[in-house]
Amino acid sequence: MKEVISEAFGRVNLIGEHTDYNGGWVLPTAIPQKTIVHLRTREDRKVIAHSLQAKKLSPPTENYQLGQEKLTHTWLDYIQGVTSILLKEGFQFSGFEIQIDSQVPIGSGLSSSAALEVSFLKALRTAFSLQLPDLHLAQIGRRAENEFVGAQVGIMDQMACTLAKSGEALFLDTKTLQYEQVPLPLNQMELIVINSGLSHQNSDGGYNQRRAECEEACSLLKIKQLRELQLEDLPRLEKLPEVLKRRARHVITENNRVHEAVKAIRTHNLPYLGELFAQSHQSMKNDYQVSIPAIDYLVQLATEDKNIFGARLTGGGFGGSIVAIAKPGHGLDSAEKIKKIYDQQSKAQATILVPQA
Repeated sequence: MKEVISEAFGRVNLIGEHTDYNGGWVLPTAIPQKTIVHLRTREDRKVIAHSLQAKKLSPPTENYQLGQEKLTHTWLDYIQGVTSILLKEGFQFSGFEIQIDSQVPIGSGLSSSAALEVSFLKALRTAFSLQLPDLHLAQIGRRAENEFVGAQVGIMDQMACTLAKSGEALFLDTKTLQYEQVPLPLNQMELIVINSGLSHQNSDGGYNQRRAECEEACSLLKIKQLRELQLEDLPRLEKLPEVLKRRARHVITENNRVHEAVKAIRTHNLPYLGELFAQSHQSMKNDYQVSIPAIDYLVQLATEDKNIFGARLTGGGFGGSIVAIAKPGHGLDSAEKIKKIYDQQSKAQATILVPQA
């Protein structure tokens, strides 16, 4: 019997939303909240999984037999999905018991599922000496969501939870998987991440529908992925039905905003970075239509704060969190002001995740 403990941090995507499954570019960074997995091997084929956070959602302890994974529509599916894909790829391992403790809020748009998959895969890799390089590990996590859970996500979340570092942005090309760590000018800015208290699920229909719409747009445009188009190609979208035109326009302009954001970070041009955040949010609200009134209100409150450069919805949408950049020394104070007003006006309660008090 062997015992291991592993962890993976959640992520906040600074900019580059819904671009990853279109082969585009993204810019996430790590947040302090993490998921910890404590794994103990067994000699049989049984898996016993316990989540310290699952009491509110489903029975906290679940079990199954390796090779007999079946969709349950609970948190267990992320565990089953991982073991199912590993077995399909020919990896060999015995049963195990795991305890999961996560600080990443579920449905917050901050990769709670990817943090679970990555920390779990790291535990399996160590416990059973599996030959799983970080890149392959991220790919396994994505396949678990795509093929087992049924969420047609891109690979950003798993790559970010595997590779992203605090204080740096992960500039990732999701088609080639080439990446670069871009240092954030933290002496000139502070990150703010506020969870709206309204959860989303990537396996719900809205997310998968957006992906299907992008694929339909590509088919009509006779291209493989929307990443192939640049700003100068926007006139080509006029031939598309209105909904598909909006979806494609968001992806094309968002890809451009990622590249511009990297330039802004490198040149410490934070007002411009704030403008890009604002443009991104408007595009997600109007063209991609994944924002909701509560998120728009949080972004509005942040935008009205003189100490904040810019704010936007982060993550898949339909709830979740916002990310903002503030002047140094003002992050927590601004976040607390936003939370106070939001909590008074909203049915939900916001949670400040970054900066931590």
